[in-house]
Amino acid sequence: MANTKIKDIEQELRIYRSRVFVAALFVLFLTGILVVRYAYLQIDRYSEYRTEAEQNRIVTEPVAPSRGLVATRDGTLIAKSRPSYLVSIIPEQVDDLEETLDELSQLFEVTEQQRARFLRRTQQSRRPHSPVNLRYELTEEEVAKVVVQQHRLVGVEVSAQSVRYYPYGELFAHTLGYVGRINESELQNLDSERYAGTSAIGKTGIEKTWEEVLMGFPGQRQVEVNARGRALRTLNTEQPTTGGELILTLDMKVQETAAAALEGRRGSAVAIDVNSGEVLALVSTPTFDPNLFVTGISHANYRALIEDLDSPMFNRAIQARYPPGSTVKPEIGLAALHYNIIDPNTTINDPGYFTLPNDEHRYRDWKREGHGSMNFYQAMAQSCDTYYYELAHEMGIDRYSEFLAHFGFGERTGIDLPQERSGILPSREWKRNARNRAWYPGDTINAGIGQGFFLATPIQLAHATSIVATRGYRYRPHLVREIHGSENRIIEPELIEYFEVDDNDWEVLHQSMKDVVHNIRGTAHLLSRNSVYEMAGKSGTAQVVGIAQGEKYDADALSERLRDHALFVSFAPYDNPQIAVAVIVENGEGGSTVAGPIAKQIMDAWLLDESGQLKQEYRNDGS
Repeated sequence: MANTKIKDIEQELRIYRSRVFVAALFVLFLTGILVVRYAYLQIDRYSEYRTEAEQNRIVTEPVAPSRGLVATRDGTLIAKSRPSYLVSIIPEQVDDLEETLDELSQLFEVTEQQRARFLRRTQQSRRPHSPVNLRYELTEEEVAKVVVQQHRLVGVEVSAQSVRYYPYGELFAHTLGYVGRINESELQNLDSERYAGTSAIGKTGIEKTWEEVLMGFPGQRQVEVNARGRALRTLNTEQPTTGGELILTLDMKVQETAAAALEGRRGSAVAIDVNSGEVLALVSTPTFDPNLFVTGISHANYRALIEDLDSPMFNRAIQARYPPGSTVKPEIGLAALHYNIIDPNTTINDPGYFTLPNDEHRYRDWKREGHGSMNFYQAMAQSCDTYYYELAHEMGIDRYSEFLAHFGFGERTGIDLPQERSGILPSREWKRNARNRAWYPGDTINAGIGQGFFLATPIQLAHATSIVATRGYRYRPHLVREIHGSENRIIEPELIEYFEVDDNDWEVLHQSMKDVVHNIRGTAHLLSRNSVYEMAGKSGTAQVVGIAQGEKYDADALSERLRDHALFVSFAPYDNPQIAVAVIVENGEGGSTVAGPIAKQIMDAWLLDESGQLKQEYRNDGS
């Protein structure tokens, strides 16, 4: 009996030992697997998992560059940056965006427009963990409210950001343009790396044309964050590259003078340095405040601008097209001299109208009783329409169009502003393409006084006048003079064309334009009173509505917006041309009495010193 018990115990021990052995082998096997796996993770895939761990702990954020400054030629800053508080959200760190937006709405106003824009931006392509801006221009009180609640607003950031600021507001709106928030269509075409952390882009004007220079290049910083995504410390920062600085050709005094002279009117003024194409002033009135657009214009403000009948956002200087009227008589007269249709002393009798052969229709002169016998000088000074009807008829539209094309009519000047319009230089080809109609002799007669199909922008008129002043040198108008930054650059004058005309013909033309101002019978002779320099010019009016045959123009019978436009072009000093000016006052009627004095003020601002005398460098007498 005892032996049987001993045998049972031994049997149980053997079974136990075998089970322990199997269990030990199993544990050893599992341990081996774990060791191998551990070695695989810690050695073979060490770099990969370390990177992932670092990414969870370290976030790379873009650092937006400061936009480049813009200054006038005398160094006055007209576009710079100012600090502004904004609130943004990092979507990856937020469990419920809608709930977070609701919480923020309790601290400051979030409009439906701002909310919808933010949610759209979160769905668009962007860098992971990059913040999406919700609202700009927070007050200090609103910032304080967010900071107090920051501990429970995971993923919400308040930061100071540089935003564009235009210290002179309306004065340079149509030249500088403005920056605005990047919209969805722009986002699809932008370099996402270049614009990382940036919410604004040039929309119009210089801001748009020179975006590549002004924008700069972003930097980045590495930030250590905790498990909740809260920033703990900045580990490394790569500074952004500030955008390049632009020095414009615009002169502050000339720009201010032009704007003040046109205040309260609809119109435009452009002044150009005739020897380089540098634009000294470019004004379109009425105008607007570009600061409204920088961080997003409200619906109410935008609606007020676009519904304004005076169209303040319309850049008349480069987009408005007007019949040039008598302001193109200098170019037409020069063409007639060039083609030997007349000489300076050729006289034409003006009975007050012109008729084509075998046609009873009368093309009226502005002076109903007529000017009588007129030579070239007299016809220019007194703006005799009949004289130019005759010149156009003798010249024909083909030679007319070919010659006036040398002055840039019918094409864009190429100024460094977006959305410039080309105007219309009348020709057979243009009418056939645009109207699918033949050219008629009467069309040529109307072109003889800058009416009919002829249309030009103020910048084109100033450009053409500068070519007249330099006797055939055609420089491209431009607004940027220098670029300062990583690469400093001076913008050299660009000579587009030089076309040769007999110097005697130029001399005759210049003298006739001088007579417009300095001859007692010239249409603008009042401008010469008390002037310390001589100038050359040409007045003009452009019809807004047609006047029936036999009727007389009666301004009092017309509503203000149907009255003639007033135009004036000029250059000075006469014997040493420096500046060309074109002025258009919509519905202003009198070119010499309304637009002319404005042109004279603009030239004075550029040519005269503080004592009211012609600047030494512009004198041609060696004194």
